[in-house]
Amino acid sequence: MEDLHCPFIQRLPMSEQLFRHILTSRVYEAAVETPLEQSAWLSAQLRNQVFIKREDLQPVFSFKLRGAYNKMAQLTPEQRARGIIAASAGNHAQGVAFSARQLGLSATIVMPCTTPEIKVGAVKQFGAQVVLHGDNYSIAADHCKELAQHNGMTFIHPFDDELVIAGQGTVGLEIMRQSGNQLDAIFVPVGGGGLIAGIATYVKNLLPQIRIIGVEPTDSDAMARALEAGKIVSLDQVGIFADGVAVREVGTRTLALCEQYVDEMVRVNVDEICTAIKWTYQATRAIVEPAGALALAGLRRYVAEKGITGQRLVVINSGANMNFERLRYVTERTMVGEQREALFAITIPEQPGALRHFCQEVVGDHNITEFNYRLSGRDAAHIFVGIDLREPAERQLLAHRLQSFHYQFVDLTENDLAKTHLRHMVGGRSHVVQHERLLRFRFPERPGALAHFLTTMQADWNISLFQYRLHGGEYGRVLIGLEVPPEQHDQLQSCLDKLGFRYVDESENPAYKLFL
Repeated sequence: MEDLHCPFIQRLPMSEQLFRHILTSRVYEAAVETPLEQSAWLSAQLRNQVFIKREDLQPVFSFKLRGAYNKMAQLTPEQRARGIIAASAGNHAQGVAFSARQLGLSATIVMPCTTPEIKVGAVKQFGAQVVLHGDNYSIAADHCKELAQHNGMTFIHPFDDELVIAGQGTVGLEIMRQSGNQLDAIFVPVGGGGLIAGIATYVKNLLPQIRIIGVEPTDSDAMARALEAGKIVSLDQVGIFADGVAVREVGTRTLALCEQYVDEMVRVNVDEICTAIKWTYQATRAIVEPAGALALAGLRRYVAEKGITGQRLVVINSGANMNFERLRYVTERTMVGEQREALFAITIPEQPGALRHFCQEVVGDHNITEFNYRLSGRDAAHIFVGIDLREPAERQLLAHRLQSFHYQFVDLTENDLAKTHLRHMVGGRSHVVQHERLLRFRFPERPGALAHFLTTMQADWNISLFQYRLHGGEYGRVLIGLEVPPEQHDQLQSCLDKLGFRYVDESENPAYKLFL
């Protein structure tokens, strides 16, 4: 690649050193060059030539190995002797542990106590020492820094380090060589920004006309917000479904590079990510983690919104460290994400023939995907129904049809309470429950979480409803009803603040009022 060194490095002096680091990276002592595969199926579905960069085929099933190894391979003998330390709940941890084994270094990985055992075991199998601390990454990272200062170990940052960014930038180097430089855009998943910063720096130095498009979850969009604000923004809440990109803040280096090189950002929701997991499987027969499918989710939204056709587009499949237990949840959300299912709460008269009339006149020749029925009184009943859609526009047509037959209904297709909990527990309201507050929590998946909740709440508040859903991640989703008199709402708020668990008050949710 000697022909790449001289003519392009001089174009943008600010990134010259990083560009050189990419060209001289040592990642291939541990990582492999992954294929860039054109997908005939995705290309046909999206009416563009779609290529997948298969970083899920790395030895640790993620691109994170590149940056970790490049950084660690260039440590001084003194730094190596002191050992290295990192904080991570997932792919960075495995990349650091694998690299440490390759280089013969002592490694300590600080992980949240909520980290699934499969990930803890994966790190331990590479010989690293695991320290479990705190309920989330931020607490684990703070403890990691304290240990590093106390023990003199070298901290390996997951993204905001020049050599780490350079290691990730070799993904861009490979894409350019494998594609023959004939591309229109590259879609990149974004967490802290190390991957997109490295790819963008390399690609834009070579061919500035290739668009670099970052993709983030709507509830974990630290980079998009930072670019909009022109400074680092700290998120109050961080979504955890795509845990591989769940960061509260991006890095100073990564933000500066993204400001210079990234063309735009795309935000996608959970349903779209789940759909992209399914589409990746259909195209490759590989099951990717949510962050690994993020780029494809963004490409699907971008193509639909911009109406582009005939372009050559690349998506980065960034990782495949998927917990098998999460697939049930992914499957549930995929049909809505593909806009192939509409969910409605409908009130029908409690009289002979009412259900038959609904199926004949409203559902017609559509398939019913889900049906839950609950008698609400002598005169009416509520049904929770999923209806298969042949095309997205049919959802609105169904709503118009319901209106024309004078049904009272609520469209629940975008209602997260309904999709996560309600569809599994339709039962009707209890006549003995009074002053109920409905709260949807994110409980850390660790022993004692429920006991901590119960001891924090006042003893005289009755739990009137409880449902728990395991999704194979660091947190479980819990729906709780509490009988709290209005005059004690301030005490409840104080308890919730003390508890520290993320929650949503669903007491005014229309789906709750109909079915629970």
